[in-house]
Amino acid sequence: MKIHIIGTSGSGKTYIAEKLSQRFNLLHLDLDEIFWDNSTGEYNIKRLADERNSLLSTVLEKENWVIEGVYYDWLSQSFAEADQIFILQTPARIFNYRVIKRFIKRKLKLENGKTGSLKSTIKMIKWANRYQKRNMPEIMKFLEPYSDKVVIAKSSTTIIKQLEKSNL
Repeated sequence: MKIHIIGTSGSGKTYIAEKLSQRFNLLHLDLDEIFWDNSTGEYNIKRLADERNSLLSTVLEKENWVIEGVYYDWLSQSFAEADQIFILQTPARIFNYRVIKRFIKRKLKLENGKTGSLKSTIKMIKWANRYQKRNMPEIMKFLEPYSDKVVIAKSSTTIIKQLEKSNL
């Protein structure tokens, strides 16, 4: 089973990918882990494209995986090899709430992850809303060659139901 999930920040990509990974014993790749170079100790340093693509190829060689992230334009091979592509189109009120909730949990050290400032959280909310309005139409167009395996989902429940129905 090879699954690719795409959606804006706070849409539920990581949550559902972790659930699918556990339920179906799939390797889980959060694309942020290969897009950003976390080894530098600095924030917002992009990994070199060749290195990033090499890391992605290593995952794509596996028999089973679930890949999730906001990226699309460098992921043609992932989309081509996926059995199912899920586009999470979570309502804005929900993804905005989740971004704020994540910020609070990380500030209180109730959740692991990079802890940003309130200012960076506000920027993230603005970015997520722009992504939904501007990038989603581009993503839909980019994914046209794979339309036979694209499912638009408003929630993780939709994804689970679709996978059960398709018997992947």
